[in-house]
Amino acid sequence: MDSHHDMVMRRRAELSAQPVPPRRYFAYSTLLDRTAFEEWRAQHGYGFFQLPEGLVAEALDVDLVFDFPSRWWGGRVAGLIDRPGSTIFGRLFEVPGVDWPIVQHKEGFITGMCIERDVRVRAGGEVVEATTFSTKPERASFDGPVSPRFVEALVRGARAAALPESYIERLLRAPERAIPNPPTR
Repeated sequence: MDSHHDMVMRRRAELSAQPVPPRRYFAYSTLLDRTAFEEWRAQHGYGFFQLPEGLVAEALDVDLVFDFPSRWWGGRVAGLIDRPGSTIFGRLFEVPGVDWPIVQHKEGFITGMCIERDVRVRAGGEVVEATTFSTKPERASFDGPVSPRFVEALVRGARAAALPESYIERLLRAPERAIPNPPTR
């Protein structure tokens, strides 16, 4: 295991010593690719952690933005941008509070790649607040191409999560619209 695993396990031990409420988590990215998630879980020693089924959900007033250059993915990967009237789809999970550090590790919060942010999501006939993750502003960049492997994982995850087909089609076109409101030259 790596030092991040050790940090997560220490934090879980601290949290287990007190009552910690569950967290609503909106996942819109590669965590939805169950095969990739299971592989990551095994590689990082979290075999005991089970992600609940969750509900298909729609985050309101946000859009994807490919603003994080990733060496691992070989190009830019997606975060979120505020965009009134826009929506993205994902799954809404209720994660036991003690397990939140595992989600933080998977999403890159532990390594400083991203930040937690609140979003309003529509799921199960109601609108609720949930936490999701997005690129840390100081790390955002539009340098380089969008990662084709990342887009493939997004699409695979969206299909596995039973997200709407119209949204999957939008993901397939994501590299074409990878820079929001590109500057005119």
